[in-house]
Amino acid sequence: MSERESMEFDVLIVGAGPSGLAAAIRLKQLSPETNVCIVEKGSEVGAHILSGAVLEPRALDELLPDWREDPPALATPATEDHFVLLTETKAFRLPTPPQMDNHGNYIVSLGNVARWLGAKAEALGVEIYPGFAASETIIEDGVVKGVVAGVMGINKEGEEGPNYQPGMELRATYTLFAEGCRGSLTKKLFETFNLRADCQPQTYGIGIKELWQIPKDKHKPGRIWHSTGWPMKTDTYGGSWMYMLGEDLVSIGFVVGLDYSNPWLSPFEEFQRFKQHPEVKKWLEGGKRIAYGARALNEGGFQSIPKLVFPGGMLIGDTAGFLNVPKIKGTHTAMKSGMVAAEAVHAALAGEQRPEVLDSYPEALKQSWLWEELHGVRNIRPGFAKWGMWGGLINAALDTYVFRGKAPWTLSHHHDHSQLKKAADSPKIAYPKPDGVISFDRLSSVFLSNTNHEEDQPAHLKLKQPEKWLADNWQQFASPESRYCPAGVYEAVGVEEGNPRLVINAQNCVHCKTCDIKDPTQNIDWCTPEGAGGPNYIGGM
Repeated sequence: MSERESMEFDVLIVGAGPSGLAAAIRLKQLSPETNVCIVEKGSEVGAHILSGAVLEPRALDELLPDWREDPPALATPATEDHFVLLTETKAFRLPTPPQMDNHGNYIVSLGNVARWLGAKAEALGVEIYPGFAASETIIEDGVVKGVVAGVMGINKEGEEGPNYQPGMELRATYTLFAEGCRGSLTKKLFETFNLRADCQPQTYGIGIKELWQIPKDKHKPGRIWHSTGWPMKTDTYGGSWMYMLGEDLVSIGFVVGLDYSNPWLSPFEEFQRFKQHPEVKKWLEGGKRIAYGARALNEGGFQSIPKLVFPGGMLIGDTAGFLNVPKIKGTHTAMKSGMVAAEAVHAALAGEQRPEVLDSYPEALKQSWLWEELHGVRNIRPGFAKWGMWGGLINAALDTYVFRGKAPWTLSHHHDHSQLKKAADSPKIAYPKPDGVISFDRLSSVFLSNTNHEEDQPAHLKLKQPEKWLADNWQQFASPESRYCPAGVYEAVGVEEGNPRLVINAQNCVHCKTCDIKDPTQNIDWCTPEGAGGPNYIGGM
């Protein structure tokens, strides 16, 4: 193995999403001389950022008060809210919950927001290295010292190929992990430092999104539309969004809670079926689908927040799980966590003593509006898991209007992968064939995500114990990964010949991490591929 060069920084940030960029900007605002570096696995800042995003500007107002004078591209002020209950053929408008009141908010392309924040950070002197995948955390004597990033050219056999690059050791006094949902390095940090010992399990959803260009006479800039109900069964958490931004763009998507129990369920197919509902289809007819993507979402909220600090580092943003599920928003909380972390780091660097563990960060976070906000809605998402859709709606109403977020109890979560029932005990689901106009297949969808990976590299999706797949995934659950993956990565082949086996098409992976979360025996391991691999989401996503 070739010897690696190293670079030294005051602060290293892993991930150029809203939290990492907000942290970098805040650090530079407080002390321009601080040496800050960000590594980003996407080919450019924003390439892996996917969200049907309505931005609450609270944190952005604190970070960059004059941002409205030079806003991100496509930022569209919210103008109207709609919240509906769908049956198979009808839609019933419901009162908009107060958490979903979007007055003063903006529909945005979160990728564009990240690119815009990246330019602000670089103007302040932050060094950003896109296409640099952080593949290993450097831990010495129990202290995080940085990461290894930029390893390239290892072939499928795990050997150094002709274009091999050993990567760099990026070292820092403090390392901030801002990897987003189910970060691969963060997952290992949880184990190394036992960070999840005193919190509830994280629970997740998968969000599947398309960007459409529709006729301008149908477009209503700033229109925000959410639904619950069909096509989900009442025992499965899920819902949709439809946001109109720019002059003719529509962000449309569907979220399915990954605690669902029926192994025959396909979140991708549920989304395609949802678009055929008359109330949805009328907006898309005459339009054109121009982009596709998918990602997992942290839904555990307040009670699933892990320990946030450890020697030499801290967790910020969605990698720590700061999404406000009832609001369907997490950008403002992610940014706020990065800003609070930056303030703690600044104080430590300015002092004579530089403590390895910055306990001042979680303490300051607990005094912020972020903590109060997440605490106030902590019982809403687990209520749906406990009592289903109708019971969940009643619980949400009681928690919001009667207890006002101050109920004297906190509901708990469970591990999503433990919730699947056996295939033989579950009803099969017949999904309609795509029409190629409103609904589509997986492979044509992946094409629109601009996903690509260098083919001659070790697969970044692995079975820890390949021999377990037949007895567990196939015989008990009928290969659920072939349905919950929104990109056609997993295929059960050889079934008709009586020799079923799993084929992993890692080239298709859109980095949603669902397989790492939902595999019933936690046998699938998602790790970081070479830098710049994966999707390349366009500006409107």
